Amino acid sequence: MIQASIITIGDELLIGQVIDTNSAWMAQQLNMAGIRVARRVAVGDVWDEIWNSLEEESKHAEIILITGGLGPTADDITKPLLCKYFNGKMIVDKGALANVEYIFKNVLNRPMIESNLKQAEVPDTCKVILNKRGTAPGMWFEKDGKIFVSMPGVPHEMKGMMEDEVIASLQQRFTLPHIAYRTLLTAGIGESYLAELIKDFENALPKNIRLAYLPNYGMVRLRLSTSGIDGTTVEKEVQAQFETLQSLVKEYLVTNEDEPLEAVVGKLLKAKGKTVSTAESCTGGYIAHLFTAMPGSSAFYNGSVVSYSDKVKEELLQVKRSTLDNNGAVSEEVVMQMVQGALQTIKTSYALAVSGIMGPDGGTEEKPVGTVWIAVGNAQKTVTKKLFFRFDRMRNINLTAVNALNILRQFIIEN
Repeated sequence: MIQASIITIGDELLIGQVIDTNSAWMAQQLNMAGIRVARRVAVGDVWDEIWNSLEEESKHAEIILITGGLGPTADDITKPLLCKYFNGKMIVDKGALANVEYIFKNVLNRPMIESNLKQAEVPDTCKVILNKRGTAPGMWFEKDGKIFVSMPGVPHEMKGMMEDEVIASLQQRFTLPHIAYRTLLTAGIGESYLAELIKDFENALPKNIRLAYLPNYGMVRLRLSTSGIDGTTVEKEVQAQFETLQSLVKEYLVTNEDEPLEAVVGKLLKAKGKTVSTAESCTGGYIAHLFTAMPGSSAFYNGSVVSYSDKVKEELLQVKRSTLDNNGAVSEEVVMQMVQGALQTIKTSYALAVSGIMGPDGGTEEKPVGTVWIAVGNAQKTVTKKLFFRFDRMRNINLTAVNALNILRQFIIEN
């Protein structure tokens, strides 16, 4: 199987100032194309470290993908290093220059300076990859039968190059296997219990089919994958096993597609021709963000009231002052009234409400940090659930959102 290495460049990656999302995304795209990622390496803006990583990774892979260090400032040393590594000389690429001039004139609407013009300079030993989303061109090199591709570290620029040109060029160059995989999502069962439930199935899997457990925020994805030259055969093999797996976990099955929970909820709502609104306290609009990040969500999602304060709960969601005084904001009574307030204010078929203590402070002996109340309902019925989380603030918010969406999913199915 053709193997690739990914090199990400930048001091900011090593000190944790910037999270490296590039290599994860690139690995997913390569895997889907039938290319195995053998290694991922991060190095700083240091000449010797970058040079040595090129030498080392070319020993392990046929394809070396590089991101970062292509900007116009002095610490961006990738391009001159690659020029020397591949025994080239710098030239101005006409296509890259036209792209830079177009962006400054028509997109940024400001004059160029010399450092911007340098973006169009590339080693004469590379094939230029046009950057349709920025000024720094990508570069394709070949040496000793190995392919090296250098791309910007800006994620959306790198993704554009990968999607528009790099993956297609690699598929043309190599005979790649067909990758077949199926993914399902479960809820309401932990990873260890799930493994026990399907252990006989897992032990009986053919050697060419792999099962992966992917737990995240209280849910577990199961992925079956295989590969082979004959795409029809491998698709049939993995589908047969996937159908068996679905039957084994049907009690906990959320979806048999590789999609997030909010997409599952959206499909249910669209199928019923119904809408939903959210009333969020402790999650601060995060659930609304999950919905609105999906294209087409306006078909089923009407809006949110982020009622972080008691005053907003009272004035916009009609939560009674006496209910807040007697029970506190984090209570079953309050989230039930938040649901009914959202239904009346935003005019939707269903509503979801959450109120809790995310931490790290704010807890009491009666209501410790991590206490959450969730309610979902329609005009006829409201159901509630109390949960306790024990993690940091952001993880508690994520867990609240996931659990709330799953309770909403179940409520929509039943009502």
